[in-house]
Order: sequence, then structure tokens, then C-alpha cells
Amino acid sequence: MRTLWKKTIAILIGSVLLAVGINLFLIPDQVLDGGVIGLGLIANYIWDIQVGFTIICISLPIFALAWFHFRSYFFNSLHGLLVSSLLIDVLSSIRGYHFNLDPALSSVIGGALVGGGIGYMLRHQTSTGGTDLLAQMIATLLHINVGFVILFIDLAVILAGGYLFSAETLLLSIITIISVALSTMLLTSSRFLPLLSNLD
Repeated sequence: MRTLWKKTIAILIGSVLLAVGINLFLIPDQVLDGGVIGLGLIANYIWDIQVGFTIICISLPIFALAWFHFRSYFFNSLHGLLVSSLLIDVLSSIRGYHFNLDPALSSVIGGALVGGGIGYMLRHQTSTGGTDLLAQMIATLLHINVGFVILFIDLAVILAGGYLFSAETLLLSIITIISVALSTMLLTSSRFLPLLSNLD
């Protein structure tokens, strides 16, 4: 019961961090993140489709793969996907309170919040699903840090989406995914876990 309670709190905290980072720092400057979140942002910028809704739709094939080959990851990520996607859309109204910051600084802060949310959930054996879930599966198979896997997936999405936007957007998006990766690695690396144990 205690483990379930801690995981529930981790999902809520991580999802709020994600939602704030995306809605308050990334979307106002039309900055991309990587992975499924980045694809959701692209859909929002081009067709004005809700980010969270797009994330759920794109995540379905990845969850199908997890169901057949990594079922524990499926169950550990399902709630994170639903809660984080819901909060991203529900908290979209906070975009009106966007701080008038330099876009590069907004990219760093937004990336740190998104990476913090992802990393905090991963530390508690849950995630937002999507490419985070895919990265977990790849990291398990290859025995590497999940943050590195997320970084490479994010770069692929950023480079693909960069053709649709300006060079400035591409640069800011690269800054964002580096910030996301660093925050995620900080919170998932065994080297730093003892220092962060007070967060649990």
C-alpha cells in the first residue's frame, strides 16, 4: 500500500511538472520537445490539436508493444500517461500567465521541468508512456541509462520537426531536449539517488 501511495504521488508531481513546463514555458514560444510530447506540440502548433490528446493517440502502438513484451512497464506507465496527458490539457489555461523571459531561458526552464517530471516518475517505476516507455524498454535491453535513450529519440523528433519551423525554433528545441535529458539523467542516475532520497 505504501508503494502504491508513493507511486501515485510521483505520478501527480511528475505530471504537474510536465504540464507547467509545457504550457508555461514551451508552447508560448512555440518550442519543441522531443519524443511523443514533441509530436503533440507539432500537432498543436500546426492544427491546434490538444497536446495531451495527441500524446495518448500516438502512444497507443507503443503500449501495444509493451503489452506483449514488457507487460510490467505497460501497467506501470498507463496511469502516468493518462494523468500527465489530462493535466497538460487541463492546465493549458496557464499559458496566459507566460513570463516575459528570453526564449532561450524559457527553453532551459521548460526542459528542466519536463525532464524533472519524467525523471521523478521513472525513479518510482512509472512514466508518461510514449517514447519514455519505449526508452525504458530499450534501456532495459541494452543496459544503458534511460536518459541517453530519451536524448537520442528526442533529437530524431526535433530534426524531423525542425523542417516545419524556423532555425531559431530548432535551436531553442535542441536547448530544451538537452535540458530535459540532463534533468532526467540527474533523477535516474544511481550516482545521485542517495542525494535525492529525501524527495521520496
